[in-house]
Amino acid sequence: MSTEKPRYLGVFSFFEAVPEPRVERTRHHPLPNILIIAMLTMICVGEGWEDMEEFGLAKQEWLGTFLDLRNGIPSADTFRRVLGAVDPKAFNACFVAWVQALSLGTSGKLVAIDGKTVRHSFDRATGKKALHIVSAWIAENRLTLGQIATEEKSNEITAIPKLLELLDIRGATITVDAMGCQRAIAEKVIDQGADYIMGLKGNQETAHKEVEEYFTDASAKYFRDVPHTFHETVDGSDHGRLEVRRVWASQADHWFHLQERILFRGLAGPRPIYA
Repeated sequence: MSTEKPRYLGVFSFFEAVPEPRVERTRHHPLPNILIIAMLTMICVGEGWEDMEEFGLAKQEWLGTFLDLRNGIPSADTFRRVLGAVDPKAFNACFVAWVQALSLGTSGKLVAIDGKTVRHSFDRATGKKALHIVSAWIAENRLTLGQIATEEKSNEITAIPKLLELLDIRGATITVDAMGCQRAIAEKVIDQGADYIMGLKGNQETAHKEVEEYFTDASAKYFRDVPHTFHETVDGSDHGRLEVRRVWASQADHWFHLQERILFRGLAGPRPIYA
């Protein structure tokens, strides 16, 4: 048996596959320096090229413990030019791989898929619409696994499957809101070895009507003789208020419309429906 210790693979190893976009004579600063300082700046809520330069200068002594800073910190213009030339798909794939390694896997964890509009990302002068970001968030680790940008909130439906393709979600439970409650998305989640919890509203008319009627009838008779489980949590707040959450869960296999169970892959077996 080999006694050699495993080699530690730090952040650099995840970005080796990002192609160098510059010619040799223009490489005053190593590409890893630019990528890593830029990422650290964004993690620390920096917002632009000037912030990247300022962050680098403020943390230069610390950064020098693991980066080659013999030529100092890149300028704001260098960050702009180099990051504008980097292959975004290659960088995104490497970034997602790094973040997933930090998360120590998704098995058994809750991964929330949600979309947010970036503030001040629109431009009325040019007619540019606000940027909408669809993210995958691990609640347990408080970590974003990956993101995809889209110009319309309605495009979340097509963006979610693309985001899922970037991630290793085996064993995870994926949550999406009512807009993402789509048969194709359910299929994608199951194909990648995960499970799902989906919000249900009127965009899935037949399924929504069945669930609403079922829980209305069950509630009217206080769930007597209705197979279900119940869970309640009570949380306090800093403002002296209490937040009470009550959840009733019932299996879909004995009453949910057969066609809906077939079309929503994963509901064919005893999967729970929540109210």
